[in-house]
Amino acid sequence: MNRYLALALLILLVSGGGLAIGYLTAPGDWYAALEKPFFNPPGWVFGPAWTTLYVLIAVAGWRILQAHAGSVTMKLWWAQLALNFAWSPAFFALQQIGLGLVIILMLLATILAFIATAWRRDKLAAWLFVPYAAWVAFASTLNGAILVLNA
Repeated sequence: MNRYLALALLILLVSGGGLAIGYLTAPGDWYAALEKPFFNPPGWVFGPAWTTLYVLIAVAGWRILQAHAGSVTMKLWWAQLALNFAWSPAFFALQQIGLGLVIILMLLATILAFIATAWRRDKLAAWLFVPYAAWVAFASTLNGAILVLNA
C-alpha cells in the first residue's frame, strides 16, 4: 500500500473513530449535573484538543507501522486506541465514572509504554505521544476528581 495512503487511512480511522464515538456518547444532562472540580476546562476546549491529538496519534502510529508493523510498539499503539475509544462509552454512555477512571489509567499506562518502546525505534513517534500523555494525565486527574466529588 502507498505509504501516504496508509497515513490518510490512519488519520481517518483515528479521528473518524474518535469523532463518531464522541458524537454517539456526547455528554448530556447527566454529565451537566455532576459536580466538577475548579480546573474543569470549558467544553469547547475538548474538540480542538482531541482533533490535534488524534492527528498526532495517527502520525505516530503510521511511523511505527512503516518499519515495525508487528512490533510490541505497534501492538501498544493499537491497545491505546482501543482504550481511548472505550473511555467515552464507559464514562458517558454507561455513566460509570469509576470504570472510566480504570480505563483512562490503563490508557495512560499504555501511552507511556508506547513512548518508552517507541523511543528505541523512532524518537519522533515517541515525541508525538508526549502531548497525548500530558492530556490523558490531566484527564485522569479530572476523571478522578469527578469521581471523588460525586461519590
